[in-house]
Amino acid sequence: MGTTLRAEPVRFFDGGAHDEPLRRDRPPRIVLERRERSDREVFTMLRRVGYADRHLGDLVVPADLATFHTDLTSVPSVFAWLVPRTGRHLPAALVHDALVADADEPAYLTAQGRQVDRVEADRVFRDAMADTGTGVVRRWLAWSAVTLATLVVAPRVQLPWGAVEGWWRRGVAVLSLLLIAWLGWCASWDLVDRSAPLAVPVPWVPEGEWLEELAHGAAGAIVVPLLLGLLWGRFRMAGAVLGVGLALLLHVTVLVGVLTLLYRGMEAVATRAPLLAGAVVVGGVAASVVLVLDALV
Repeated sequence: MGTTLRAEPVRFFDGGAHDEPLRRDRPPRIVLERRERSDREVFTMLRRVGYADRHLGDLVVPADLATFHTDLTSVPSVFAWLVPRTGRHLPAALVHDALVADADEPAYLTAQGRQVDRVEADRVFRDAMADTGTGVVRRWLAWSAVTLATLVVAPRVQLPWGAVEGWWRRGVAVLSLLLIAWLGWCASWDLVDRSAPLAVPVPWVPEGEWLEELAHGAAGAIVVPLLLGLLWGRFRMAGAVLGVGLALLLHVTVLVGVLTLLYRGMEAVATRAPLLAGAVVVGGVAASVVLVLDALV
C-alpha cells in the first residue's frame, strides 16, 4: 500500500534528451519550456524522466519530446491550496501525465513494451509520489483525485473493464459524492437551526448545545462517507478519502470557489470595461467609509 512505502528517490533517473542515452546513475533533470495552447498554459519537456517502478520496471517519459505536452499537476484552482501544480511531487506528476496521455501511440517507454492501463498508471503515480517524499495525506488526496478522473472521464480504451462495469463505477462515484454534498448542505442548516431549499434534518445531529451538535456533525461527516466509500469496491480508499475530504472541507471549498469566481469576474470587468471597474472600486470604498463612520457614530 502507498502508506507503507519508504521513499526511494534513487528510483528516479535521467532519461536523456533526444538521442542521448538514459543514465540510471544520474538524478532526473527536469527542464521545461512554457507554451500557450488554446489559451491554456502547457509545458514541453526538454529532457526525459525515468522511473524504476516496483512492478513494471523502468518507465521513461515522454516517448517523443517533440509532441508531448503537460500541464504539470492537473488540479482545479479551488484545490490548488491542497495540491499545488508543482512541488516535490512534480516528477511523479510528469510520469503520470505521460502514462495517461490520450494519444494514438503510448507517450511512455517501457523495458518490454508493456501497455499500462489507467488504473495501473494511477497506482504508479501514488508510489512515485512516495518515492519523491511527498507527504502521506497529499499523495492519497492526489491519487484519489486522479482515480475519480479515471472512473468518470477516462477514455474507454484506457480502462481495464467493459462498458457496463464502467457505467456502474461512474454512477457510484458521482452519485455518492453528490449525496455527500447534499447531506453536508442539510447538516449545515441543521446546525444553525435554519431552513433552506432541499435541506432536511439529518439524524446524527441532535438538538442540544451548538458545540455538541457540531461534534455530531463532524462525526457524521466522517462515518457516512466511509460507509458510502465501500460502494466503490476496489477503489473504496479513493471513495473514502474523497468523501471525507468533501464532507469536512465543503464549506472551505465553497468559500474558495466563490472568491475565485469573484476574482475572475473582477479581472474580466477590469480588462473589458476599466471605467466601470474604477467606478465599482470607488463606490465600494465610499460605501465602506460610510458604514465605518455610521458604526462609530
